Amino acid sequence: MQLPFEQFPALSTVEICRHVFTQRIPGIDVSNDKPEVLKRLDSAHREIRKAIGVGDWPLATAQQVHGNKIAVVDTSLKTDKEFPGRDGIITNQRGVALGIYVADCCAIYIVDPKTPAIGLVHSGRKGTGLGVVRNAITQMIDHFGSDPANMMVQLSPCIRPPHYEVDFAAEIARQCRTLGVKEIHDSSICTACDLDRYYSYRAEKGKTGRMLALLGLL
Repeated sequence: MQLPFEQFPALSTVEICRHVFTQRIPGIDVSNDKPEVLKRLDSAHREIRKAIGVGDWPLATAQQVHGNKIAVVDTSLKTDKEFPGRDGIITNQRGVALGIYVADCCAIYIVDPKTPAIGLVHSGRKGTGLGVVRNAITQMIDHFGSDPANMMVQLSPCIRPPHYEVDFAAEIARQCRTLGVKEIHDSSICTACDLDRYYSYRAEKGKTGRMLALLGLL
């Protein structure tokens, strides 16, 4: 079976990082709560991690509380780690996979190939209003000396109008531009428009799976 995932053309040109965005995994019952669903999806997600060459890397994830706090990974990780109370992770460490789970919210990939440093952020309507992406970029500047002019930002598939009343993807892009990011790429795909490929929390009334966004420095 072909593993259901996608990679973004812009990020694929950046040789210093690996990335992926998983899609709906066929044959897995996801009509349950999030912890159980992630357990059921774990095996497929591990296969996809292996397929892109990061299968043996430690995985750093955020608890994802729809807030605006960012975890900073500035030393090497030996094992998988979830950061409580965080909605984004930034790092300058090679060989660490950053992971965010989404099912309508946007996963924002931030790559500074010059420093190098990366960030991965979970942002829906609430997190966008709280400026979580803005915080991630600001902390990359403060912790790693990144320059937004050198950054590339990629927005994942997420829910969009008319399936949702707010276009938070457009606001995320605006916040990035305000901070000086020039290269912003948006998949422009609505998760609720294509339930064969993606999970959608709203369209499936909360009983659904999660796509895994992954980003790591080589």
